[in-house]
Amino acid sequence: MTSVEPLSEEQEVFLKHIQKKGLKRTSQRDLILDVFLRTEEHLSNEDLYRLVQKEDPGVGQTTVYRTLKLLTEAGLAREVRFGDGRTHYEHNYKHQHHDHMICSECGKIIEFYSAELEAIQDAMAAKHRFQITQHLLRIIGVCVDCRRAMKQSAQSQAS
Repeated sequence: MTSVEPLSEEQEVFLKHIQKKGLKRTSQRDLILDVFLRTEEHLSNEDLYRLVQKEDPGVGQTTVYRTLKLLTEAGLAREVRFGDGRTHYEHNYKHQHHDHMICSECGKIIEFYSAELEAIQDAMAAKHRFQITQHLLRIIGVCVDCRRAMKQSAQSQAS
């Protein structure tokens, strides 16, 4: 991202946020934002650090961590936890709500949206006179690839 190119909406949001906090736009922050925005998967701080390092080995892990925190504060990223003890980040700005299925074997994350589940959650909240401010649904199980591998492994051990 150079100063000649027009800023994307996300870049504008980030720039306004850091300026409001009294921080300056730096090439390292620009790079971290750019790498985050072009990566669609769920990233931990370490994952993002590794991706940024491929493009600029001079960027430190602390800079990545602090920038991720800024991205979250600005509403561009959202923290999600999948029960693996790590915090992951996903795109949040103008992204439709979704839930997650997580494979307990390989860690694969499947995003899904269900209008029916949303309606049930809303009905349960109304029934209990509960105001939902946010929710997170994680379903833990075993993906089709891991089940297939387990089946093949069991068959080869039986023969």
